[in-house]
Amino acid sequence: MTKKLWIIAALMLTSLWTVAQDEAELVKYTIKKNTIKGHIYFLASDELAGRETGTPGIDVAAKYISTTFQRYGVAPVEGATEGYFQEVPLVKNVAPNAYALKIGEDVVKAENLLRVEGSGVDLESDYIFLNYGSEEDFNKKNIEGKIAVVIAGQKDNQDYRFIYQASGKKSSLAKEAGAIGIIELHTENPDNWKTFKSFMGRGSSIGFASEDKQSVFFKLWVKDDQKQWLDKINTKRQPGLAVTIGQAMQLPMPSKNVVGMVEGTDPELKDEFIIYSAHYDHLGIGKPNAEGDSIYNGARDNAVGVVTVMSAAESIAKNPTKRSALFILFTAEEKGLLGSSYYVENPLLPLDQMVYCFNSDNGGYNDTSLTTIIGLERTTAGKHIKEASKEFGLKAIDDPAGEQGLFDRSDNVNFAKKGIPAPTFSLGFTAFDAEIGKYYHQQADNPESIDYDYMEQFFRAFVLSARLIANDDETPFWTEGDKYYEAGESLYSDK
Repeated sequence: MTKKLWIIAALMLTSLWTVAQDEAELVKYTIKKNTIKGHIYFLASDELAGRETGTPGIDVAAKYISTTFQRYGVAPVEGATEGYFQEVPLVKNVAPNAYALKIGEDVVKAENLLRVEGSGVDLESDYIFLNYGSEEDFNKKNIEGKIAVVIAGQKDNQDYRFIYQASGKKSSLAKEAGAIGIIELHTENPDNWKTFKSFMGRGSSIGFASEDKQSVFFKLWVKDDQKQWLDKINTKRQPGLAVTIGQAMQLPMPSKNVVGMVEGTDPELKDEFIIYSAHYDHLGIGKPNAEGDSIYNGARDNAVGVVTVMSAAESIAKNPTKRSALFILFTAEEKGLLGSSYYVENPLLPLDQMVYCFNSDNGGYNDTSLTTIIGLERTTAGKHIKEASKEFGLKAIDDPAGEQGLFDRSDNVNFAKKGIPAPTFSLGFTAFDAEIGKYYHQQADNPESIDYDYMEQFFRAFVLSARLIANDDETPFWTEGDKYYEAGESLYSDK
């Protein structure tokens, strides 16, 4: 009996290996370096001017993607406009050009103050100092009807990306606690302030329309590298705070997600969908660098991601998988994951039919022997990604920079919050080092700086992963114990 079981197991493994080899041959036949290169060169060309949301360049990119879908044989989704577009009703929030903060009798200089949130504010209030503003700090104090004052970042983490991410969490905690506003003191690394001023001080932002254009809750950032305001605030004799913020305006700025589908071949599994997603926007045009280049072309971030999805669409349209495929390219990721946020609240197909979201987003690469998957071990489909990467001479590794919180910084997280297993497939990197920083959100991220031999391996690994996941009889799910596991059980509870 034991011998028979061993023989059966060996036959099953041989069968699975044969299937994987057949799929690999399909991928090799479809995914070619020259096609990849052509797509990236177009999407990251100067003519598209950095694909910033709300500009003509991103509209050209959307049309290019939709036309490519049509050419590949990807079908439109019911409810989309012009075949492949989901309209996303964004607005441009024109920030107040006047705001001020007075601490006691002293006024904070304008160059040391940034308004992050709030409109039509004119108040004087007491405040509570909450150190670095952790959840524990907020739970210790009653700040209802008062201003929360916190130190930016954490004592052991003053990376500007972390500060920005943590700031959103602190605002949420302040709102939940009934605070009327929050002030963050930036006491470390003056270079961070230069970065924040460059991308937050433009006087406008992109978001969703609000019926109430006045937001009494406010957020102000204060440069305090000399700790003069920290010393003044953190005393027993608390000075009063006075905040004035002018009126904001909202201007319509419609944008669009690009969506298409291919129906699956299996009579039962075709009711389950795998989402293949990436964002197609970038940063647009900014100040020239030392070389005089002012266009943020976004080749790695995220023309590469867009073309992985387009490559999956080409392969699956030619040779459909058992499960159905939904391809989504999101707008306004760089503005706060807005395109994906809108989609999950307004899905074109029921979310409980979406069993996996295979996202692709990139900052850069520093190791061409790897694929780096943010959340590799967080879903049961990790084995397929490892196998596919190995097939094309690459090694799949999990997130090597956990301190960056990358899983929660791309479009995948909006699907994960709904319960859909959603890792992000990224170019190979072992750390957020100088090589990544050379291109990440920089003008140097141009298509001619990319290694296209590596791209061919990388794209083939993504597409083979997609095919193996979509053809597996076992439905992928979260690894037990993951923080989104219960959300997944709730989403699919009726299945």
